[in-house]
Amino acid sequence: MKKILVTGGCGYIGSHTIVDLVQHGYEVISIDNNSRSTPRILDGVEKITGKEIKNYKVDLCNYDDTYAVIQENPDIAGVIHFAAYKAVGESVEKPLLYFENNLLSLINLLKCVDEFKIPHFVFSSSCTVYGNPDVIPVTEETPPKPAESPYGYTKQMGEQIVSETFKHSVSTSVLLRYFNPVGAHPSGFIGELPIGKPQNLVPAITQTAIGKLPQLTVYGNDYPTRDGSCLRDFIHVCDLAHAHTLALDYLISLKNFSPCEVYNLGSGNGVTVLEAIKAFEKVSETKLNYKIGPRRSGDVVAIYANNNKAKTFLGWEAKFDLEEMMRTAWQWELQLKGDESLFEGQNGDLN
Repeated sequence: MKKILVTGGCGYIGSHTIVDLVQHGYEVISIDNNSRSTPRILDGVEKITGKEIKNYKVDLCNYDDTYAVIQENPDIAGVIHFAAYKAVGESVEKPLLYFENNLLSLINLLKCVDEFKIPHFVFSSSCTVYGNPDVIPVTEETPPKPAESPYGYTKQMGEQIVSETFKHSVSTSVLLRYFNPVGAHPSGFIGELPIGKPQNLVPAITQTAIGKLPQLTVYGNDYPTRDGSCLRDFIHVCDLAHAHTLALDYLISLKNFSPCEVYNLGSGNGVTVLEAIKAFEKVSETKLNYKIGPRRSGDVVAIYANNNKAKTFLGWEAKFDLEEMMRTAWQWELQLKGDESLFEGQNGDLN
């Protein structure tokens, strides 16, 4: 079994990707400092896979500690890098925090990849690199526009850092541009676990429905979309997770045609915020208490993916529809009820 290092492995997308990797024959280790996640999520991973995952509680912004983990595991065949701060609103309020954490951690990790000649690297990027595009759906060739938030800028810069690093390297890389990950593992054992008030739509919906939040705010209903709310491309987290396994398979099989390749990961369908709320109300049979508020700084108006490239070269496709996304998210929220210990020690949220 090839050993894969997953950074941010205790986070939302990281934990689901570990499950998918293990189920497809990979050995996995994790680095996560748990500043914005909980190690207990790996208990859920073990319940699903039957495998105990070793997590190194290390801050990637500390180069020596990062180096020590790689040195201890010289047989690492690939790295999937998730660990980053991801809240758009927080990044607007604290830009230096985001530039320091997201970029320094990436640079330290890439230094180790280069030093130990780790063959393959997959970077967790985002559709925020496109800014507010002139034409949708966006393809990988869509020219990036100015990011709408410091978080988006860290992804634009991160892509550039990875691309330049692998131009003259023995290693190869893939940049995966996510759209809007939602939902939870169908088992109900792992899912999104935001700390404090959720920054993302779907956990805000489920927490409002279950009573953790008194009311949901829809930020703006005067955008140039079909119902005035922002338009997004929601992708189930399990579909997203599987794309990382396929990206590694692709690199390991030497099918890549350049040292650094880019792929969109979205469902290919544009859904408005209000449509997402209606889908949740249908599957949960719950009327959601929400209000219309002002626009929020950092929000992109409308974006969704053309995912043909990922289908063609990675053999990937999205299998979960919007109602299944909402159903699994709601099942996870119900599972969390009464298990507040999962939140112990958390003060933020990682990918």
